[in-house]
Amino acid sequence: MAAAGRKNGIASDVRVKELVQRIEKLKKEMRAIILAHYYTLPEIQDVADIVGDSLALARAAESTDADVIVFAGVYFMGETASILNPDKLVLMPDNHAGCPLADSCPTQEFRAFKAKHPGAVVISYINSTAEIKAESDIICTSSNAERIVRQIPPDKDIIFGPDRNLGSYVMKKLEREMILWQGYCYVHEAFDWQVIKKAVDANPGAELIAHPECREQVLEHADFIGSTSGLLKYAEQSSASIFIVATEPGILYEMQKRSPEKTFVPAPKDALHPWSTCTQMKQNTLEKLLECMENRAPRIVVEESLRQAALRPIRRMLEMS
Repeated sequence: MAAAGRKNGIASDVRVKELVQRIEKLKKEMRAIILAHYYTLPEIQDVADIVGDSLALARAAESTDADVIVFAGVYFMGETASILNPDKLVLMPDNHAGCPLADSCPTQEFRAFKAKHPGAVVISYINSTAEIKAESDIICTSSNAERIVRQIPPDKDIIFGPDRNLGSYVMKKLEREMILWQGYCYVHEAFDWQVIKKAVDANPGAELIAHPECREQVLEHADFIGSTSGLLKYAEQSSASIFIVATEPGILYEMQKRSPEKTFVPAPKDALHPWSTCTQMKQNTLEKLLECMENRAPRIVVEESLRQAALRPIRRMLEMS
C-alpha cells in the first residue's frame, strides 16, 4: 500500500493533515501512545509520541501509563510491547510487517542448535520472535550488546543470535569468542564496500558511519560504528559536515532534523537499488495507523505462558543495561 496520499512519491499535505488530525483526536479519546521506529516513513515519525531505536522503544513500552500502545514498527516490536504490557491494548498498523532477520531463526532449529552447546548462556538480539526470546537467557539490542556480553563470566560459553554480523562485531570488539547463529538483516547485508567506496570517493571529507549489522568488509572502513541511536548522536556531535550512512535510510529524516546544516548521503547498495530499504517498516502508513486505531485491530497478544518465558530475558536486559 502506498504511503498516505502519495503522488509521485510526494505526500499530499492536505491528506496528511486530515489523517493526522483524526489520529490525534483518537489518541486522546483512547489514551493511547504511538511508538515508531526511525526506519518508518517521515509522516509516521512526525505523528508518533516517541521515535526511537529498539532499546528506547522497549523502555518506552515498559514505562508508559497509556491505556493503548500503537506500535509502528515490525512485528517483533509489537510482540515485545505486548510481553511487557499484558493488560494493555497493543495495536499495530500492519501486523504483516514482519522481520526477515527474526524469521531466519526457526524455534525448533534454534533449540537443536542450543542442545549442541549445553551450559552456554544464550543472548538473543531483540530482533527475534517471542519464541526465540523464550529460549534465551538475556535479550540485547545493538545499543547494549557489548555491555551485556561484558557482564558474562569469561569461563561461560555464549550463544549469540540471530544476527551474525552484530555477533561478529561484538566478538571482535571485545575479543570474546561466541557461538553465532547465522542469520542476518537483508538491509545491512546488502551493503558492499566496493559500492560504498564510490560514494566515499565522490564526497571528499565525508565520514562513513555504519550500523553493526553491516558486514565486516564495510565496518572495517567505517569512521564510526553504532546503533541507530548511536549513529544519530554521533552525526549530531561530529565536526564533519558530510556523512555517508550505512543503515536503513529512514534514519536520515531524523538526522536532517537534528543537523539541518549537514549533508547525509544514504550508502549506495548497487546500480539497481541505490540504497537498502526495509520494505516491512515502510508498510506502516498513516491510513493503516488510523484504521487500526478506529478498529482497535490488529491487536498483538502473546499467549501467557510464552509471554512469561519471554519476559524474563527482556527484564534481565533492562536490568543489565
